[in-house]
Amino acid sequence: MFAYITRRLIQGVVVLLAVSFICFIIFMYSGDPVISLAGRYATLQEREEVRKAFGLDKPFYVQYVRFIANAAQGNFGKSYVSRVPALGLIMERFPATAELAVSAIFLAFTMGVGLGVLVSLKPYAFRNRLIMTGSLVNISMPTFLMGILLIMIFAVYLGILPPFGRGETVDLGFWRTGFLSWSGIKHLILPAFTLGMYQLAVLLRLTRAGMREVLTEEYIKTAWSKGLPPRKVIFKHALRNVMIPVVTMTGLQFGELIAFSIVTETIFQWPGMGNLLLTSIYEGDQPVIVTYIMLTALIILSLNIIVDILYAFLNPKIRYE
Repeated sequence: MFAYITRRLIQGVVVLLAVSFICFIIFMYSGDPVISLAGRYATLQEREEVRKAFGLDKPFYVQYVRFIANAAQGNFGKSYVSRVPALGLIMERFPATAELAVSAIFLAFTMGVGLGVLVSLKPYAFRNRLIMTGSLVNISMPTFLMGILLIMIFAVYLGILPPFGRGETVDLGFWRTGFLSWSGIKHLILPAFTLGMYQLAVLLRLTRAGMREVLTEEYIKTAWSKGLPPRKVIFKHALRNVMIPVVTMTGLQFGELIAFSIVTETIFQWPGMGNLLLTSIYEGDQPVIVTYIMLTALIILSLNIIVDILYAFLNPKIRYE
């Protein structure tokens, strides 16, 4: 196991280097950052002074090596717009995005797996057919449309949930959370459902397909014939063997929710990283964009390693040599 984790960590470092190189190439040739740093009306001499001050007059490989050295220390440069460290700007927004993604994946996993097991037991019942139809609608419906419909129903017509914002938050020093206030929880419900509905439908259909296949296996028939309680047969013998693809999909989805929650955060004006990224793209704030990409790449790689380690706990037959 230790050797496997070490290999995966080395692979992760290689992937991060590749991502950093691609980002560096794209943003190096996507426009001259000196214009943003010095200002549109700066003289030629002032621009040259800024270029020298930030080392932009150095050869390409020198700039890249310095970028990697600074990134390893958590220094991704300062935002062109707010003139503060880009990483600090991202980390201020990270708690909001993380809580939104955690809530969404929790709803998706618990409801998706639960409904998937329920549907697999009696697939032709009317209630279960209705659930499968609903899952197909969730997969087909765009995220922005889902968010707008939820706002219309629960915020405009019923008036029971707020339509935008994060609500009241509690500052814990290292983390600003909305989980500890009723206002924060109310503001979290609609965006969490909007972000997690697609993942819920995918996990539901994946669990249903796996359970229907496993329930026909001989060892499940043997367990039934031994008179074991239904709960033990379904959850211990059947569901456990279905969980490997479900956990894999959940890990990938969680990384995607953190990295690509831009649409949901924009609809609900959620003060997270996705909203900041969209603003930075409009303003051409390259350090913030690069920091966002590197951070999300690190999160997704870490989640993939964690999922691979969980395999050994879900299925004792899996051993990493």
